Amino acid sequence: MEVLMPEPQIYVERTLAIIKPDVIDKEEEIEDLILQSGFHIIQKRKLQLSPEQCSNFYAEQFGKVFFPNLTAYMSSGPIVAMVLARNGAVSYWKELLGPSNSLRARITHAHSLRALYGTDELRNGLHGSLSISSAEKEIRFIFPEAILEPVPTGQRARDYLNVYVKPTLLAGLTALCKEKPADPM
Repeated sequence: MEVLMPEPQIYVERTLAIIKPDVIDKEEEIEDLILQSGFHIIQKRKLQLSPEQCSNFYAEQFGKVFFPNLTAYMSSGPIVAMVLARNGAVSYWKELLGPSNSLRARITHAHSLRALYGTDELRNGLHGSLSISSAEKEIRFIFPEAILEPVPTGQRARDYLNVYVKPTLLAGLTALCKEKPADPM
């Protein structure tokens, strides 16, 4: 009888998640929901951004009427930043978050995180990257030590596994099988 091993998971996408200052007390609850939704938390840190750092982080929003309130809000207390990984991480995270306006989210996406934890359009509880490129930029901003190499996909991933991983595993397992422990218990 042949034992079937599941295909190894190679997470090809990462996204940034931020638990904002007003819901930081719900951190464990939110993390549980993230993990139950199939994400892996690759990195996590708690920090407090200065108003200048918030301005730099949200630079694309500069000039919009809510920008000063956004930077004041995001620098008002500690945040928890996480790098989430899974296949389709950016789109799944956006779906789990729901609309950016928490009031609208309660009507149209009642089970979304922003509907559950947000207060209004500004204080929506959580942040999510809008695209893969913005996720990479935001991850580098919050986790400057992170190494974001392009992750191989498709045939390149299979080639990598066949050339580098399988031979090492095969050699290790073969050596392990040849060893007979003196006392197996």
